[in-house]
Amino acid sequence: MIALVAGILRTRDGDTVLIETSGGVGYSITLPLGVVERLPALGSKVQLHTELVVKEDGWALFGFDRPAERLVFQRLLSASGFGPRLALALLSTLGADRTVRSIRQKDIAALSTVSGIGKKKAERLVLELHDRFEEVGGELPPASMGPSEEALAALTRLGYPPAQAESAVRDALAADGSSDTAQLIKQALQRLAGKR
Repeated sequence: MIALVAGILRTRDGDTVLIETSGGVGYSITLPLGVVERLPALGSKVQLHTELVVKEDGWALFGFDRPAERLVFQRLLSASGFGPRLALALLSTLGADRTVRSIRQKDIAALSTVSGIGKKKAERLVLELHDRFEEVGGELPPASMGPSEEALAALTRLGYPPAQAESAVRDALAADGSSDTAQLIKQALQRLAGKR
């Protein structure tokens, strides 16, 4: 299993980055939005805690800047009907801390705001995982929303479907890498207007 990748951040394309290790091997790693925001500039050293997911149609590597976030991702994958894309969408929309809180407090409404998670899937997630996050405990940072999470929340409050809002925020983040919420919202709205 590939549990840690350290090297130089070579490229960033939406939620996927390429990390070149000191041995010259490049790893393509998919990240939640919050982690993408916290990355340093291209050419900088970076270290990511990773989870290798092997499926029939291929292998994929997912990365997190904190071990506790990787643990939350692993727990989400253990729930029936939850694949890596759905787990990543949950972490991108709510963040690790809010995801854990929502599951522990049985907040079906918060979980249902995530694209691909309806009420029944949220209820099943709570039923299966509400007591499986004890070891995460205080390892997660307090639930402060990053710019992309704030932009996503603003767009969904404006009435955009979560899947469209998340896609627009990812595209905006990939285009200019802005860490300013207002700028991300503006860029995402321009993309959403262009799709209509």
